[in-house]
Amino acid sequence: MTATTDGSTGAVTPRAASASQPSTTTATTGTTADTRDLAARAIQRSTGFLLSRQDAEGWWKGDLETNVTMDAEDLLLRQFLGIRDEKTTHAAALFIRGEQREDGTWATFFGGPGELSTTIEAYVALRLAGDRPDEPHMAKASAWVREQGGIAESRVFTRIWLALFGWWKWDDLPELPPELIYFPTWVPLNIYDFGCWARQTIVPLTIVSAKRPVRPAPFALDELHRDAADPNPVKPQAPATSWDGVFQRLDKALHVYHKVAPRRLRKAAMNSAARWIIERQENDGCWGGIQPPAVYSIIALHLLGYDLGHPILKAGLDSLDRFAVWREDGARMIEACQSPVWDTCLATIALADAGLPADHPQLVKAADWMLGEQVVRPGDWSVRRPELTPGGWAFEFHNDNYPDIDDTAEVALALRRVAHPDQERVEKAIERGVRWNLGMQSKNGAWGAFDVDNTSPFPNRLPFCDFGEVIDPPSADVTGHVVEMLAVEGRSHDPRTRRGIAWLLAEQEPSGAWFGRWGVNYLYGTGSVVPALITAGLPAAHPAIRRAVRWLESVQNDDGGWGEDLRSYRDRGWVGHGTSTASQTAWALLALLSAGEREAASVERGVEWLARTQAEDGSWDEPYFTGTGFPWDFSINYHLYRQVFPLTALGRYVNGEPFAGGSGHFAKGS
Repeated sequence: MTATTDGSTGAVTPRAASASQPSTTTATTGTTADTRDLAARAIQRSTGFLLSRQDAEGWWKGDLETNVTMDAEDLLLRQFLGIRDEKTTHAAALFIRGEQREDGTWATFFGGPGELSTTIEAYVALRLAGDRPDEPHMAKASAWVREQGGIAESRVFTRIWLALFGWWKWDDLPELPPELIYFPTWVPLNIYDFGCWARQTIVPLTIVSAKRPVRPAPFALDELHRDAADPNPVKPQAPATSWDGVFQRLDKALHVYHKVAPRRLRKAAMNSAARWIIERQENDGCWGGIQPPAVYSIIALHLLGYDLGHPILKAGLDSLDRFAVWREDGARMIEACQSPVWDTCLATIALADAGLPADHPQLVKAADWMLGEQVVRPGDWSVRRPELTPGGWAFEFHNDNYPDIDDTAEVALALRRVAHPDQERVEKAIERGVRWNLGMQSKNGAWGAFDVDNTSPFPNRLPFCDFGEVIDPPSADVTGHVVEMLAVEGRSHDPRTRRGIAWLLAEQEPSGAWFGRWGVNYLYGTGSVVPALITAGLPAAHPAIRRAVRWLESVQNDDGGWGEDLRSYRDRGWVGHGTSTASQTAWALLALLSAGEREAASVERGVEWLARTQAEDGSWDEPYFTGTGFPWDFSINYHLYRQVFPLTALGRYVNGEPFAGGSGHFAKGS
């Protein structure tokens, strides 16, 4: 028996359960048989490559590459704590120097422009490593920093790091009082108004902000000021009638409060914040499975008297070492996060869709590992959903406090593809995951990544929050993945699924694309949403699907691939445009294939591009960043994306859609 998933409701018209309607476009690049033969050979090589990368425990994890601020801040932390050693410093400096651009700057993504705060932090790290200011690479960097306005124009987080060593004045930083921990959830700017990643960082920083520590600076940084005599020139305030003006004046009031805050209240607030931090430390010592909260939590607790030998700090410091990737040349790169659950579910989907038998031992082992990673205790999400039973999956090895909706949806889709010997265990795990995801739906019918209705307009207004996203509103890519999962589970007709579908249709851009929150950018959004809508029952002839197809074909590169630069988040001229990459080409193909365009010239050209650019060992090379932590501000190169998404696309090209019309051989109950 197979689940029916036509998903008809309102503007959503049911389609035949057989398959998407094929395109009548004639291929112009070679015969279909030739292309499918190329694809089959590429699948064989890629499958072998991916299987060889699985850990003995059953998981996959590719490097998660971001930018050198991770490495610079790791050195600054070690300097602050007095534990910086020569080996670590040399290895970090080797990596940081290798990332410097010809103009002396550092970028936040491959091929991107120089970025001021990143360049300042990299420069300071190299000073710690012993690089002299008059060396050509350093002089070039400092000259560029001065041209951009110097340290005064850098982001708040950079200036906090400098304030720890007296290179910047605490009085010249936005205030963040620890009494924030006492705000009830109905008060604006309570800690749960912030996205989970921001919340985990802000709580420890309230302690740091209250303590205002200064360690002796090992050198001066006058060369990084536009005018060393006046390093922080006064800037005009925004009008008092504007939101920016209101929050600037609120910050001034908080600076006054810092001087008169009742000592007992402040001490109690810092202790409450410390308890909040300690309660959220994971079993491996990290916080939320990501590096920045761990760094600031260690500093905050140390300032409150926890010595470095205390079990909490010792475990925290040990966890940071696990974020280090040591390269063959001796360089050391720090990952901001690690992605084993995400990588494992995507790898499982790729291998299954490529034709690996559902009972293959390595797929069963992957399913076993994923089943063991299900989060079965409440986390911060339960503040807004106290009655909801846990059942999600997180992104990382250890992150029971913050499972996410996206991973939960994709893990369920992956588990549904595996013929596990304990099928009852699988069914129960998927049922818990589905129930949890449904309970995490926001009131507009869509889904965010970690929280429900995390949409307050106020956190982004704070002068402190001048870098990246600090809230977690629903997004098309996450909502698309949830809708796809619900459809596969036979819930296309569920009113909650139909609300998600309606939201997605309303969010489509006039061009036909969808915005990508967690991947770059409209190619990711469109590649996530179109397969979801088709699986949920929209016919391939639906106007929304046809608009998406036309847009994808209009932005295909001359070489047959697809690419989109991160600059599309700021400049509409870059939307859908960029150097062809393996992952982005695959996203476009996934959308086109689900829309019934298997015989289209655009699909054949895309498949041929993937086959042509594949290395002999079955891998693809992709230096470009196609993932995001924060759109534009914090970019990610997931090293496994270049492997799993092309294999998925090639597999579906050769083998067909796994859940076509809800009747695919992987659908629930088959």
